[in-house]
Amino acid sequence: MAMAPTINVVLGSVAFAVFWVLVVFHAVPFLPIGSIAGSLLGAMLMVIFGVMSPEQAYDAIDLPILGLLFGTMVVSVYLERADLFKYLGQLVAWKSRGAKDLIFRVCLISALCSAFFTNDTACVVLTEFVLNIARQHNLPPYPFLLALATSANIGSSATPIGNPQNLVIAVQSKISFGNFLVGLLPAVLVGVLVNALIIIGTFWKLLSTKQDLEHVDLEIVASEKITSDQVSPITSHHLTDNHESPGRSSNKSDVSKGVVEDLDESFQQKEETRTLEGLETTKREFTTQLKLILSGKEMSEKWKHLSWKICVYFITMVMLIALVFGLNMSWTTITAALALVVLDFKDARPSLEKVSYPILIFFCGMFITVDGFNRTGVPNKLWDIMEPYSRIDHVGGIAVLSLVIIVLSNVISNVPTVLLLGGQVAASAATISTSKVTKAWMILAWVSTVAGNLTLLGSAANLIVCEQARHAPSLAYNLTFWRHFKFGLPSTLIVTAIGLFLIRG
Repeated sequence: MAMAPTINVVLGSVAFAVFWVLVVFHAVPFLPIGSIAGSLLGAMLMVIFGVMSPEQAYDAIDLPILGLLFGTMVVSVYLERADLFKYLGQLVAWKSRGAKDLIFRVCLISALCSAFFTNDTACVVLTEFVLNIARQHNLPPYPFLLALATSANIGSSATPIGNPQNLVIAVQSKISFGNFLVGLLPAVLVGVLVNALIIIGTFWKLLSTKQDLEHVDLEIVASEKITSDQVSPITSHHLTDNHESPGRSSNKSDVSKGVVEDLDESFQQKEETRTLEGLETTKREFTTQLKLILSGKEMSEKWKHLSWKICVYFITMVMLIALVFGLNMSWTTITAALALVVLDFKDARPSLEKVSYPILIFFCGMFITVDGFNRTGVPNKLWDIMEPYSRIDHVGGIAVLSLVIIVLSNVISNVPTVLLLGGQVAASAATISTSKVTKAWMILAWVSTVAGNLTLLGSAANLIVCEQARHAPSLAYNLTFWRHFKFGLPSTLIVTAIGLFLIRG
């Protein structure tokens, strides 16, 4: 693509610079509107500056990607309601054999969750579990938080639905879910293992320290207070003799009348006693029957909820199988999402409100902004300079391309990097061989995802773990930029390099 007129190049670069500053730094003093509004502002400036027309801006929005992202979010919401992530979190601590074993489990579970339910979701739901594990074993949470965030990023590269940049790559390259998984799975498995070994090696002394606290189970059993209702005995009035007052006489009829009245009173008291005892018996029987009914109803509700969970898991498995067999990814995930909504058989608003609509809005603005920047011709010009050194037909070219992707992913974020480089990398690979195109997309997916481990700002998953840990009620912890970078630099370079040799394209 030729360079646009100078005015368009300047104004388009300014609009992209505004987008980049607001997205990377989230809130800047002179314009603290946040990254979501920043993406919309960048898109609007592209249209106002005349870099692209309103029609071109609308065409730049990739609806299949938005549909796939929306469907995946809805499915994740219902899986969270079905306690899947709770069970996975408990699996981390189940019969653990020490701190090093826990690190391996955190790495594996977070990688598995992120591969099928996005890395952001995995970090949101597992951070609290990881902090609890660190607290229960009297360990600093730092290594466990790193294990969660970095392994979630690595694991998410295995599938097209693992992270947003993979969604973009899968839709643009038209690589099927199954081919995507097969091509990157060896690199992901080895990458997660290597990352876990690096964490264990880095914190070996800390993880080997004898702990002061014994293992505490995740579940706390509450003592129950048992109370029993006791019926107070009813005191009967006894028949007593009626003594005459001294100096006074009573006739026989008065005595007989008094005896009869006392007998009637005694009879009435006995009848009242029998009535009260009957009421108490009836009350106890009614209470017993009510308890039986309520327990039966409670059992029915438990079975109903269990059946619903099984159906949610079944629909999710059907969705994943359909994706593996090559069905349209966007419509498959949306169909699964709507099936879960219907299965729930209640107002879907509370569940749909949990979908991160700001992320969808962010993507709309980003699509327009990046497409506008591409229309200036600046990215193509820069790529023309780098392309001869970044060809994937030799090791040196792959290394240069990987470094470019890593730097851009941490400077402008991984999704814009994929949008800017995707077509260029694929076109360069096509000049070598058509069989190299798929591998070029795989390299872009692998490197742009693992590059998120380099810095705390390199991936949204890192920021989620950082924020969740900072505000956790059980054990708050601040994961700083430099602490993350100190580990992220060697981990990113080593894992990326090893994975490049294992990618199958």
